[in-house]
Amino acid sequence: MGKSGKTRMILRLSFRHATLLACALLLVFSVTGAALDKKDKQQGRLLSGKVLDPQDNPVVSAVVYLTNTRTHAVKTYIVGQDGTYRFPGLSTVDYEVYAQYNNRKSDTRSVSQFDDRSQVYIDLRIDTR
Repeated sequence: MGKSGKTRMILRLSFRHATLLACALLLVFSVTGAALDKKDKQQGRLLSGKVLDPQDNPVVSAVVYLTNTRTHAVKTYIVGQDGTYRFPGLSTVDYEVYAQYNNRKSDTRSVSQFDDRSQVYIDLRIDTR
């Protein structure tokens, strides 16, 4: 085999190696990207807000109830001095949320499974008088 034949064979092998390397890198990046997307979806969405009286003051120690309408599982959160509540890592299903304080209850609000926001903010109002 002449010098030009060896050169062509080396170039052909180099091209094959480069193609295989490019395919391998593409596969690694696509799998990594899919894993990151899955991780983001596993973190779920966040429902947060405040429990307020009619004058926009926080209702300290109110209890917020969150019900998964499919499983009927209930989560609760006791609000602090600032009146805020947080429910992180929620699945994409329908929820109902309301607050209660001293046998008084806010209106029940819904969070739809079709609401694609990753963070949902809902203020709940209780007439404490």
